[in-house]
Amino acid sequence: MNKRRVSKTIQVGGVSIGGDAPVRVQSMTKTDTRNVAATIDQIRVLEDCGCEIIRCAVPDMEAARALKEIKRGISIPLIADIHFDYQLALAALESGVDGLRLNPGNISDPDKVAAVVRAARERQVPIRIGVNFGSLPADLDPRLSVPEQMAEAALRHIRILENLDFDLIKVSLKAFDVPTTVQAYQEIASRIPYPLHIGITESGTPRQGMVRSAVGLGILLYEGLGDTLRVSLTGDPRDEVYAAYEILKSLRLRERGPSLVRCPSCGRTEVDLVSLATSVEKYLAGIQKSVKVAVMGCVVNGPGEARDADIGIACGKGKAVIFRKGQPVRTVDEADVLSELMREIEQF
Repeated sequence: MNKRRVSKTIQVGGVSIGGDAPVRVQSMTKTDTRNVAATIDQIRVLEDCGCEIIRCAVPDMEAARALKEIKRGISIPLIADIHFDYQLALAALESGVDGLRLNPGNISDPDKVAAVVRAARERQVPIRIGVNFGSLPADLDPRLSVPEQMAEAALRHIRILENLDFDLIKVSLKAFDVPTTVQAYQEIASRIPYPLHIGITESGTPRQGMVRSAVGLGILLYEGLGDTLRVSLTGDPRDEVYAAYEILKSLRLRERGPSLVRCPSCGRTEVDLVSLATSVEKYLAGIQKSVKVAVMGCVVNGPGEARDADIGIACGKGKAVIFRKGQPVRTVDEADVLSELMREIEQF
């Protein structure tokens, strides 16, 4: 894995981003921001899952003002997602948000941009410049490739803020297409000092979107790019948080919650391994501590993987051996495998 790109450190609420801070997990609410109770409820659920930063859409002034009460009801930093209307940005800042997602080039009047920047600077609130492939400026040089156009669009917005003596900046360049997204981040990474928020936009439903996001974000993170990330899925935002941590765990960048090593099952398996692994996965979903659990189905790879885990089980015909930290501790009957494995995990 490449050494992580060094970036400027910024503060979003009480959360450090960039520098030597860990890669942060972010999500976005799916509720109507104007429905304060529903939005707070969803954010609290996401907090319990490990979400560290949350973003809310701000389509109108009612939503901007609702952010004040939402902010009071949650514990993680709150980002306001603003497009075009500078007054919504000012109102969101008045409501006490911890960050803005805003493209200053989409606000045509320089005086209005300056008003937002002044208000953000007074409150030390960062601004994320978020470039999406689907909304690039029409006047970009057509001779540039799409990734180069995305980088140039971001640089335009960055220059606007820098010319106003503002450097609390985070940058994202997202597309649905994985190679385009990866190349866009590669294009800009060495040209700016600011932290990068990474994501594959509009990646789809969980079945498709998790794969697309894992491929794209995995490449970027392996190359050392990314200071915050969001797995954008059409569905329950909890899946976004779970997927984000699995991606980070797979690259050994963050450890949160259990890691489950599961045998895929084959003709050698002599127990109902699919049901067993599914039950263990459901059980582990309620655990927050880091623990590596292996559920293996035969004697080929089973003992080795089970020994490598904190708690492991290697199944044979009607029996299974339980391992703790590489050492076999006892043999149990197939009927008792699940209960004995859960007991061992609880003791660990």
